[in-house]
Amino acid sequence: MSIDLSPLLAAPLYIQMHAFAAMAAFLLGIVQLAAPKGTLPHRTIGTVWVVLIGIVVISSVFIQRPVGPGDPFLARFSWIHILTLTTALALLQGVFLILFGGAKMKRHRGPFIAIFIGGLVIAGALTFAPGRIMHEVAFGARS
Repeated sequence: MSIDLSPLLAAPLYIQMHAFAAMAAFLLGIVQLAAPKGTLPHRTIGTVWVVLIGIVVISSVFIQRPVGPGDPFLARFSWIHILTLTTALALLQGVFLILFGGAKMKRHRGPFIAIFIGGLVIAGALTFAPGRIMHEVAFGARS
């Protein structure tokens, strides 16, 4: 298997931002899960991770299905955009739990782990389905 980034680099900027931010957040998420908690590196990497997930969420809004004239606005969005909304809400919940501090701070791991599993692992795996850009990057020409 040979990785060819040219299909991704030929995609619109918002797709490139989405993909590269998601890949970076995935790698940093693995580090966060394995590293000691509550340390300065954990807080620093966590802040970068939150920003990356924010980029993933915002850029995903622009990844839309093509629609024809007269089609309703919501026809632009697919079921996967439900993850956009749930990820944004979980991200806000996790950040607020950290900001409130105290006993609530320890609960930030729930929403963040949910984002990691649902938004990065599961949704990330789906990007390798035939016909998707990441399938072409990893396996060659679109099927």
